[in-house]
Amino acid sequence: MTDQPFSPPEDLARSLGQQRVVSNADGRAVIEYLASPAMCHSGGVVQGGFVCGWIDAAMAHAVISMGVPQGGQHMTPMSLELKVSFFAPARPGLVIAEGWIERAGKSTAFLEGRLLNSAGEVLARASSTARLIPRAQVEASTRKALGT
Repeated sequence: MTDQPFSPPEDLARSLGQQRVVSNADGRAVIEYLASPAMCHSGGVVQGGFVCGWIDAAMAHAVISMGVPQGGQHMTPMSLELKVSFFAPARPGLVIAEGWIERAGKSTAFLEGRLLNSAGEVLARASSTARLIPRAQVEASTRKALGT
């Protein structure tokens, strides 16, 4: 595990087709992804799980961008609820996921996000409720589960 506030595993970023983090500061994040044909089902439409994952990742980055908000600890957002509304199909090519904090307290954050195509058309919107847990606690729990 690292001392960085957040560093998603390279394999996860690669699996999601992440190209670059455009911005990640002050409770907002913008991430570019490349939707590949391998992510599509019939008719060249990106499978909805990728759309959810892209927006969820942007919302998580928005929380993490706030740095060290409570008691000198880095916080990790753990999704309690995620709602996604699909407006238009995502197709192979560049997509942009945006996420932001709508409101946050000590242990809970309400997040919003959306996915756009390269023309700026909104393909999907999402809202999420996340529990904020100290990163050290999340990492310790993972190490215990893995037996390391």
